Amino acid sequence: MKFELFVATRYLCARRKQAFITVISIMSVVGVAIGVAALVIVLGVYNGFSTDIRNKLLSANAHVIVSGLAGLPGLADSPTPVETATNAMRTVPGVRGATPFIYAEGMISSPRGVKGLILRGVDPATAPEAITILRDLKTGSVDNLTGSSLPGVIIGQELASRLGLTLGSRVNLLSPSGQKTAAGYQPRIRAFRVAGIFQSGLFEYDTSVGYVSLAGARELLGLPENTLTGVEVSVEDPDHADTVAAALQDKLGNGVSIRHWMEMNANLFAALRLEKIGMFIVLAMVVLIGSFSIVTTLVMLVMEKTRDIAILMSMGATKAMIRRIFMLQGVIIGLAGTLIGYALGIGIGEALQRYRFIKLPPGVYTVDHLPVLLRWEDIAIIGVSAMLLCFLATIYPARKAAALEPADALRYE
Repeated sequence: MKFELFVATRYLCARRKQAFITVISIMSVVGVAIGVAALVIVLGVYNGFSTDIRNKLLSANAHVIVSGLAGLPGLADSPTPVETATNAMRTVPGVRGATPFIYAEGMISSPRGVKGLILRGVDPATAPEAITILRDLKTGSVDNLTGSSLPGVIIGQELASRLGLTLGSRVNLLSPSGQKTAAGYQPRIRAFRVAGIFQSGLFEYDTSVGYVSLAGARELLGLPENTLTGVEVSVEDPDHADTVAAALQDKLGNGVSIRHWMEMNANLFAALRLEKIGMFIVLAMVVLIGSFSIVTTLVMLVMEKTRDIAILMSMGATKAMIRRIFMLQGVIIGLAGTLIGYALGIGIGEALQRYRFIKLPPGVYTVDHLPVLLRWEDIAIIGVSAMLLCFLATIYPARKAAALEPADALRYE
């Protein structure tokens, strides 16, 4: 064991008359540990919530939206323009699936009431490739959108509960585009049956989104055949959706508009990132308070060990060695506090993640339990930040200890 480390550990583990120094050192360790544990748990909860929101957004929406297909070269001359567009996109590296869609706004009515609805016409054969939620319906199947006397519609669980609908219920969809009749201008009204019910966990989607087939959407809206709003594209890695979007732009040219999910939800995730930074700064103050106690511990130790420091310097210890002794004491306190904080934070986080014993009120949050996701990069940043604060806390006491003159220190002993 090196000389500086030996002396530093002996000073921290003082006995008899210096036992108070040990108590203060323990309190410093506890302060750092509480700060580190709080940071690990709170950032884990933040990551859990943000990841849950992200996954639910992506389950109800495609990763990339391609619109303005009229500008796609050769599309108008193709006998099968829909297949031409989607097949061209599937050849781009990183694309997992592509499906055409029609976007419109309308209303849905039942004997229990009327509700505004965002209508999305989809291709039942290819839609599950791009829209995850259509693969995991609560009841029904996307295949039920066609193949019956009445066209089908898939709605959210909240909307079904509000209107008193179940699988197979008959509803009316109203299109605001309307049509001219002998009696004047009237909205288009068509009968549909509930072909499926989904539950995304996002209240806005579960109450306001409905899926119909492309043919059903065109018939309701009075659109000509092969009319499309665009194509929804899913990618292999959602985190690289921007790269795939750029590749699609190069493939299809500038005549089409391409947007990815990170761009469309930029404001939401920017706000979440800002909240994460704010939480980190606030909770880092707890670690900072622990580091202040390190300053107190070392200052008291320097005052208590003035004679010992003078004797060590008289025996040949250099100022740099004295400085390192007290810096090592602060680093040991910080390291012990960080490791204990890791054990507490990771242990509690794993328990929350596995046993889910903290329940959240349903309907208020997107999940019914407290979600926790521990990311090792966050844990590393927390540890480095805690150790840095603890190291900075040692600079002033260590410099004061090294500045002592042996003759002055021993003059009144």
